[in-house]
Amino acid sequence: MAVTVNTLKEMKQSGEKFTCLTSYDATFAQLVSSAGVEVILIGDSLGMVLQGNDSTLPVTIEDMAYHTQCVANGNQGALLMADMPFMSYATPEQAMETAAVLMQSGAHMVKLEGGDWLVETTRLLSERGIPTCLHLGLTPQTVNKMGGYKVQGRQDQQADKMITDAVALAEAGADIILLECVPYELADKITKAVDVPVIGIGAGNQTDGQVLVIHDMLGATTGHRPKFVKNFLEGNTSIQAAIENYITDVKSGAFPSEEHTFK
Repeated sequence: MAVTVNTLKEMKQSGEKFTCLTSYDATFAQLVSSAGVEVILIGDSLGMVLQGNDSTLPVTIEDMAYHTQCVANGNQGALLMADMPFMSYATPEQAMETAAVLMQSGAHMVKLEGGDWLVETTRLLSERGIPTCLHLGLTPQTVNKMGGYKVQGRQDQQADKMITDAVALAEAGADIILLECVPYELADKITKAVDVPVIGIGAGNQTDGQVLVIHDMLGATTGHRPKFVKNFLEGNTSIQAAIENYITDVKSGAFPSEEHTFK
């Protein structure tokens, strides 16, 4: 059966963790979804891992629509979540136009980076039948404002605002909250504070689900390897086995371990 928003909510309620991996083409979409990964993220990370850029900022809506369609062609029942690229949702009206393009390309949900300034946009998208994932913590599209790829939420004021933002966005209709590079204590508080599923990347194993870039979990990271990344291909004989081990470790809580976690 195809994974839906309700599937993930039921998994949160039952305490069963779910998995998410990025894919950008039909082949990897088929491999990931047939292995049992519940969510595929068509990430604007493609700007770095496929296009060779030093950030996600150059990625266009045309890029995202093309790769979303490719992934949809190979998908075997996973929920498809597509990133809204940089400056494609600066206003609610623009967000609705961008989301429509991605949904018509095959996405089941769109992902936006930002806090309480997206409450009205989230509400409008929800009212129009477009599921949303709201990305908090380290938001790569604002890397220039943040001054680099740094852990977020270590200061009390910043942590409190992240909790408040997550609650407000969930109340506005967000279907998923994604937390990137935040201390595990903060991720735990947010996961317990909202009724919607929470996905983590570099946020500890207390969240309802985990996400990694497919290239990272297969050991194809170029340059600096982030603390939260584990090479699941190491010790395995195939990509399929690596994906299956990723699923097993996430669902058991073995990944992320302490060595992949920020305090």
